[in-house]
This record gives sequence, structure tokens and C-alpha cells, in this order.
Amino acid sequence: METINGYVDHIIYRNADNGYTVLVLIYEEEEVTCVGYFSDIAEGENIEAKGEYTDHPTYGRQFKISSFEEKAPQDEIAIERYLGSGAIKGIGIALAARIVRRFKEDTFRIIEEEPERLAEVKGISEHKAMEIADQVNAKKDLRQAMIFLQQYGIHVNLAVKIYNTYGQEIYRILKENPYQLADDMEGVGFRTADEIATKVGIRTDSDFRIRSGIQYALLQAAGEGHTYLPMDELTRRTSLLLDIDPEHIEKHYMNLAMDRKIVMRQNEDVTQIYSASFFYMEANTATMLKQLNIKYDVSDAEIEQRIHAIEKKSDIQLDEHQIQAVREAIRNGVLVITGGPGTGKTTTINTIIRYFEMEGMDIFLAAPTGRAAKRMSETTGFEARTIHRMLELNGGMDGNAGFERNEQNPLETDVIIIDEMSMVDISIMYSLLKAVVAGTRLILVGDVNQLPSVGPGSVLKDIIDSHQFNTVMLTKIFRQASTSDIIVNAHKINRGEEITLDNKSMDFFFLKRYDADKIINVTLQLIKQKLPKFVDAAEYDIQVLTPMRKGLLGVERLNGILQQYMNPPDKRKTEKEYNGTIFREGDKVMQTKNNYQLEWEIRSKYGLSIEKGTGIFNGDMGIIQQINEFAETMTIAFDENRMVEYSFKLLDELELAYAITIHKSQGSEYPAVVIPLLTGPRMLMNRNLLYTAVTRAKKCVTLVGNDETFNMMIQNTTELKRYSGLKDRLIEA
Repeated sequence: METINGYVDHIIYRNADNGYTVLVLIYEEEEVTCVGYFSDIAEGENIEAKGEYTDHPTYGRQFKISSFEEKAPQDEIAIERYLGSGAIKGIGIALAARIVRRFKEDTFRIIEEEPERLAEVKGISEHKAMEIADQVNAKKDLRQAMIFLQQYGIHVNLAVKIYNTYGQEIYRILKENPYQLADDMEGVGFRTADEIATKVGIRTDSDFRIRSGIQYALLQAAGEGHTYLPMDELTRRTSLLLDIDPEHIEKHYMNLAMDRKIVMRQNEDVTQIYSASFFYMEANTATMLKQLNIKYDVSDAEIEQRIHAIEKKSDIQLDEHQIQAVREAIRNGVLVITGGPGTGKTTTINTIIRYFEMEGMDIFLAAPTGRAAKRMSETTGFEARTIHRMLELNGGMDGNAGFERNEQNPLETDVIIIDEMSMVDISIMYSLLKAVVAGTRLILVGDVNQLPSVGPGSVLKDIIDSHQFNTVMLTKIFRQASTSDIIVNAHKINRGEEITLDNKSMDFFFLKRYDADKIINVTLQLIKQKLPKFVDAAEYDIQVLTPMRKGLLGVERLNGILQQYMNPPDKRKTEKEYNGTIFREGDKVMQTKNNYQLEWEIRSKYGLSIEKGTGIFNGDMGIIQQINEFAETMTIAFDENRMVEYSFKLLDELELAYAITIHKSQGSEYPAVVIPLLTGPRMLMNRNLLYTAVTRAKKCVTLVGNDETFNMMIQNTTELKRYSGLKDRLIEA
């Protein structure tokens, strides 16, 4: 690693979002092009930078800065250059020259210790003198804080955020309780705070560390879908995380509860411990659902007459369960409709829509994902939006995303129908209900046998299991659906019945292979040769769904192999390697977490922006259009042609998506799916998972692998336990 010293002559490029900067540094009277991430650097400033020279294929020789320190200018020329650079507001080149002519090399001491003397210079009032001193001192404070924070391995961007949050308090906080950063700041987790604490020398059994560790264990549990953990389980997880004895942990629960960080609830002989935010989300969700559940008095005769008129006009005939669902939708403020594929959920929704339309009511349709909303639009003929767009997501400041629609600005409609409810987690449900006023009918539609939501909670299951709301279960498979073996076999899987694997079907196939590499070869043949013509779709529309992330047939290995064959290296395609993954122009990728700040735009064929918005969500899929190494950005086209520009620093939110986990496929439908199956952990390889995978296909399902594993999954009803308390809150409410 080399060190260079010099002053910033000019800035060529700066990305305001992430601080990535290209600048020219004058070092030993030579111009050096430097690239790196800078906090608040300005032209004229002196820096000492560590890094290494690299040769960029397009832009030539550059110095790539890994760390730097700002240095106070030492001689009169450097002082004058710095003051006249624009770094200090209100001082131009001429005034800078007058100041340095008056005070010479003593200029900075005068500004810091005797700022009133600046008024001796023509053009500077006493008031302006104090403003100049304040700016110089603030920059000096920031510079010292950056040096202090960087010695603990804190990156420049994060260091600036920390300084902006705490100011001069950072020295006390880092020495006493660095875990406060994890509490107060977006982007600082327990792991980062724990690393800092280790460097500062805080004991492993410190009270601050244990309390922060408990909260982090709850946060990790939320990532697995839990809204609470039983006390014994939380103690076990925290003990493993912190590598301390369990007896040091339990005494802290009461303190955290008194500080309102956690909520403890006794349920029979189990103490449930929630992060406070999840407890109040569940409690408030229960209260708001109960308030919406108003009964409406409408006569049977009126309902029957209207339904009959809709059946005649639409040339359909509803079965008794569908008629019951329409009737309950009219008479109840809250209704749940559940059923598997082919049981007429869409026909039921369409009839409900037509009924309320005849009543002159306003109707909103929504689903959790863009793909599910698009499918809802296609099957109903009405506009459906994602829940986020219906609630008018705003990016928020500093990561605090919010919705424009809430209790102060509710949705103005008479009926809201939400599809794919099995995907809705507790935080989205809570946000939705805040924007719904009593008197609005809420109809929740979903398949309770699908996998639960990726986010925390079991909203649909808990609402049904609470028995507090009318629920209609559709069970009859309709004639047109009964010709599809995808639908027939999905119901057989759900009932635990054996499936004939003779490949005489037109849309459900099982190719028996017992070796991972042979399974992958068959998968490639299907995607590249057989399925595109068979289902009339492009290669990229055929989705590989696999149970696991790791292993011979896990997402990580499959994506590396599939990428080689579906989008091989090409001199005309730019690549970017990030954390072991090669991203290439033309790759199929997926967003892996909700990012409420990411901006997207839809462009016309002439490249003009015709619509803009914010928010790209966990599970959204797109194609890499361009990788710009100079700007360090990647442009991706998502569904509905939403174009998004990612900075390279956000690439940890993306992964290749030629193969995805079955969990990530929820709410999506593909022309054809290929499901490789060999072996896997029993808790994961269950009926629930297999049923979800099979029901993702529209025209064709092909399973490739071990038929014994397939049959075992049909019989395996053990699901991963998900701790959620909405059912209890609904019964209490």
C-alpha cells in the first residue's frame, strides 16, 4: 500500500448518494486521478491518502484510495488555496488572498483562537468573522472525528452519519456504550457495534452488550419470520450469540421491559418475549380488524337476485361455497376467502367486484408483489396495485420509509380486496389497516396452505385460526381446472395422496435422476431446448425452483452453473465481481431485501421518463441492462420496465436469479417451473414447500430427481415452527 500527499485541484465526478468521488490530486507537482469514497471533501483541501495504483481499461492509471486523512494547510500558498477554494462559504479567491496577506502562516491560529481579528481585513465584518471561524472549527471537528472513528474500522460514509447524529458526543458514547449506535442508527447493527466495543475494550459480559445482544437475537428471529420467542429459546440464542453463560442473561429481561424495549407475555407456562414494536403491531392490528368487522343487514332475496343477474350476464354458475363467499362479503366488514388452485377464487372475486359495482361503490384491488398485482389485473380486468403503491410509499428520510396513506390520510374507497394474503407479513398488514376507515369492507383472499410470508408473522393463518371473522373455504375443483394435472396433483399433495409418476400427463412431469450433476444437465436441456417451445415462452421466463440455498442443488451452486450456459462471458458484456458473485450485463437478478429508498423510473421508447417512484422489494426480479464502472453503478430493468440504478455499494442486496428458493417464489407465477430434488433436511423438505413450488407453474411443472424424496415430502407435514401472537391478540381483543 502506498501513501501520497497533496491538495485537491478539482473534482471530476461525485455520487451524492454514496460519496463515491473521482478527483484530481496535485502530488509532487503532478496531477494524479484518484477514486474513492469521501465524506465531505472540497477543492483546495489537503489530504494524505493510502491506497494503490490501478490501470482502468477505459480511464487509464488511477490511484484507488482505501483510507485518507484531511491535513491542515501548512504554508501560505496552501492556506490561501484552501480558503479560496469555496470550502468556506463567503470567502472567494480575492478575500482569501487579503486574509493570508494580513496574517500569513498564523492565519489558522487567528481563525481558531482570535476570530474577531479577521475584522481587521477589508470586507469582513465582526459577524462574518465569527461565521468563518464557526465553519473552520466545524470542519476541524469533523476531521478529528473522522480520524477517531476510522481507527475503529468505521467506513467514511458511516463515520459521517455517526458524527451528524451525535456530534462531539461520539467520544463519550464510543468509550462508554458503543451498542447505543445499534439502537439509534439505521445501518449500524449489533455486529458492527460489537466489533467497535471489542476494539474499545468493553467486557464481553457488560450489561450494555447483553441487552444489545438480546435485542439482536430478537431481530434475527424476526428475519426467520417470528414476532416473538419463548424465553428459553431467546436465552439459548443469546447465549450462543454472545458466548456467555445463560445465567447472565435472564436478569436483563425485566430491565429491557421497563425501558419498553421488549414486551413479556405469559401464555400458559410459556413466557413470550417480543420486541416492543412487533407486540404493538400485532395488538393494534387485532384492534383495527375488530373495528372494521361491522355487520350489514341485506336481505337474502336482494342478494340472490343480484347474484343471478351477474351469473347470467357473465355466463358463469357459482357453486354453493362461492355464493356463500359473495353473501358474506356483502354482510361483513371483514371476510377471508381461502382455497387452493382451480377452486374458483378468481370467479368469486370477479362476482364480488361486479356486485359492488352495481351498488355504485369504489373498489381497490391490491396484492403484495408486482407480479401478483399484475396477475390480479389480468384475471379481473380491473387495475390492481401492489399494497405499497396503493398506500403511496414514500422513500422517507435516512431510511425511515413511510406511507402517505395512514390514519390521518386514509384510503378513500368502499371496498378493498387483497389477494395472495399468505404473503402479507405483520408490518404490511398493520400499515394497511392504519389507512382503512371503519365502514370500508376488507376482503382477504389467499391460500392458507402456501408457505407463510417472508417477513415476520403468520397473518392469514392467525386470522383464520382465531375464528373471530367469517371465513369461506373454497374446495371444489372446477371442470376446466380438473383437466390440469398441475392443479389436480397440487390438491393431492395437499391431501397427502400418492401421485402417479408415469409422465403421461400434458403438464406435470417427473424425470427420475439420482445424481446432482445429471439433474443439472437435464435442467439445462429443459430450459434451453425443450420447454421454451413447449410452453411458448422465453428461456428467462422458465424458473428453476429449489428448496435450499446451499448444497449440490442449492441456489448458490445452481446460479453459477446456469449463468455459464444462459449468459456466458462475452467481451461485449461488462462484468462486476462482488463478494464472490460475478454480475454480467444480461444476467437475471433478484432483489433480496426491501429497499424503500431505491428510485425507479419507467421510460418511453425514446428514453424519456414517463413515471417515477420509490421502492424495490424482496423478491422483485429484473435483468441487468448496463454496468458502468466509471460511475460505479448498475442499471436493472425490473417488471413493468421499471429502470433502477444501483450503486456498487448496494450489490449485496442483489443475487443471481436463474434459480431461486421456493420461499422466494411466493406470489409469482411462471409459464413453466423446473424443480430439482435430491435430498435435504427433513424440517425443510415438507408438504407445504412442495405444494407451494408446484402451484407456481401456469403451463408446466417438471420435477427432476429422486422420486423417494418427492414421496417423502408429500407425507412430511412437519413445518418449521413460526412464533406469532396475532391469533392470541385477536381472541383477547
